[in-house]
Amino acid sequence: MKNNGGKISIDWKLSFASIQWLFFIFANTVVVPVSIGTAFHLSPDVIASMLRSSLIFTGLACMLQGYFGHRYPLMEGHSGVIWGLILHLCISAQTLGLSYSEIGGGIATGLLLAGVVAILFVKLNLIHLLHRIFTPMVMSVYLFLLTFQLILIFFKGMFKVNEDGTIDIPVALLSIGIVVIVSLLIIKGNEVIANFSILIGMVVGWVIYAIFFQSESFNGEPSFILIFPLGWPNLNIGIVTVTFLAGLINLSNTIASIQAAANLFHERPTERQFKRSYLLTGFYSIGAAFLGLVSYTPFASSIGFLESTRIFDRKPFIISGGLMVLLGVFPFLGSFLSTMPMTVGNAVLFVAYLQLLGTSLKSLNGYVFNSKTIYRLAAPLLIGVSIMNMDSSLFNSIPIILRPIISNGFIMGVIIAILTEKMIKWDNIKEAA
Repeated sequence: MKNNGGKISIDWKLSFASIQWLFFIFANTVVVPVSIGTAFHLSPDVIASMLRSSLIFTGLACMLQGYFGHRYPLMEGHSGVIWGLILHLCISAQTLGLSYSEIGGGIATGLLLAGVVAILFVKLNLIHLLHRIFTPMVMSVYLFLLTFQLILIFFKGMFKVNEDGTIDIPVALLSIGIVVIVSLLIIKGNEVIANFSILIGMVVGWVIYAIFFQSESFNGEPSFILIFPLGWPNLNIGIVTVTFLAGLINLSNTIASIQAAANLFHERPTERQFKRSYLLTGFYSIGAAFLGLVSYTPFASSIGFLESTRIFDRKPFIISGGLMVLLGVFPFLGSFLSTMPMTVGNAVLFVAYLQLLGTSLKSLNGYVFNSKTIYRLAAPLLIGVSIMNMDSSLFNSIPIILRPIISNGFIMGVIIAILTEKMIKWDNIKEAA
């Protein structure tokens, strides 16, 4: 709001931009605690409490990063790497011979340790070690793999699957229509229309879905906060080790996100920005472990959203964080927003994240490849994508403790990139005559 000579006027651009950010953050958040709670066979009330904690925590995390952390409008949300790992461990519960609470407790311990180590890296001035490991080429591989992983997730999420395993054609056509409309608004629309294309797509898609299809929402009566709902911390070495290692790899999100945002703003990120962001991420990991949530990280994918909307102001982002907190504090607000069909949200996010491929390509500026050095990029990237598209059951012959890592194309691609960068001096390799 603005005060013009005693008259209160509403800043409509700021208001719509804040709501657009809210929709984006909510759509990226709501499915995570619900899917985790469902995988652990928790009661609807416990899952509702986890969702409530997630909304409040995510809102606060975004606001703190925007104000005191890296200070860029980058969503702070549940890590896709850790999310996938937790679901994989949960699915493997019977094979591991462990109860869900034992697995959840081991995950909590691993996240607690990862958070403490992240904080120690900052306090002991060891950030430079992370930057030596996650070099610019490793981060380029990271961005490409992130692009492919997210696009696969949102493309599949656009389509509703019937009970017989077939695609619901009418819903699929609506999703495809939303993709086309939002894309045209971004490409052909004027500045105002393009800036709010994501919001327009979500609202219009939601209204059409409500008219022609039956909306689904999650039902559950939340208590305020539950501590360690997945299980109390334990020392199951296998689960703790795998979760801890994934938590360390998850720190690469911070490097990729801040560097990509700085490039977008034509700035050079400072060591202080990295330190403050790592420090907050460490505390978030500890807090997430207590609340049974997937640990947090700056979303490099937010760059796609920023490039789609072209709204780079920090203010609407921080306001949206406050609105997220309100959704958790007042459950009826969150319940209303949860009626937004996920197929619609995924269709709009699919378009927003197409921009992330451009960010990945830009990260290769300055690199020149020949018939030999192309392996520097191609090997980790294409091996990672290949693993992503393999049936997870094919990895059942691998030792259980290694399976969550080796069967994860994203993690394996990043690990291979780190190893090849450390083992081979690519700048000294010349193409054969």
